[in-house]
Amino acid sequence: MKWRLPILLLLLLLGAGGLRSWYVWQRDHSQDAPILAAARRYGIEPALVKAVVWRETLFNPNRRGKVGEIGLMQIRDATAGEWAHAERLPNFAPENLYDPATNTLAGSWYLQKLLKRYAATDNPLPYALADYNAGRSNVLKWQHGPAATNSLAFITQIGFPGTKNYVRAILRREEHYRPIFPPKEVK
Repeated sequence: MKWRLPILLLLLLLGAGGLRSWYVWQRDHSQDAPILAAARRYGIEPALVKAVVWRETLFNPNRRGKVGEIGLMQIRDATAGEWAHAERLPNFAPENLYDPATNTLAGSWYLQKLLKRYAATDNPLPYALADYNAGRSNVLKWQHGPAATNSLAFITQIGFPGTKNYVRAILRREEHYRPIFPPKEVK
C-alpha cells in the first residue's frame, strides 16, 4: 500500500512530461511548411528562418510587437512595404502579415537582403541578425576595427545586451535545427 502513492505520482509526472514534450514538438513544427517554402524561395537556410521564428514569436503567428511588428517573424510595415514592392504586390496590406506564408516570405526576403549586405564579412549571419534586431545604424556603430569583417569580434562589440543575446540565441538555435530541418524526405 505504501508504494502505490509514490508510483502514482511518478506516473503522473511522466505523463505530464510526455504531454509537455508533445506540446513542444507540435509547437516547434506548427509552421514548418511556410518556413520551408519561404526559405527555399529566397535561397536561405531553412534552419535559419525557423530559428528566427522561434526567437521572435515561438511560432505564434498572431504575435504583435511593441512597436507594431506583426506575425511570426515580427515584420514592420516599412519592411513589408519594401518586400511587397519588390515582389510587385500592389494590393498588399500589413494585416496580410498575420498569414504565416506571407509573413515568412517577407521575413525571408528581408533576411536574404541583410545577408547580402554583409557578404564581405567572414560570416554575414551575425551582422544580418544584429541588423534585423537593432537596425543598420547600430550595426554600423559596432562594425569598426577587426569587427568590420570578423564576425566573432563583431559579436563582442554589439553594444546592446539584448541584441547580443538575440544573435547568440539564434546562432545556437540554427545549429540545433540544421541537422533536423528540413526533415529528410522519405522516398
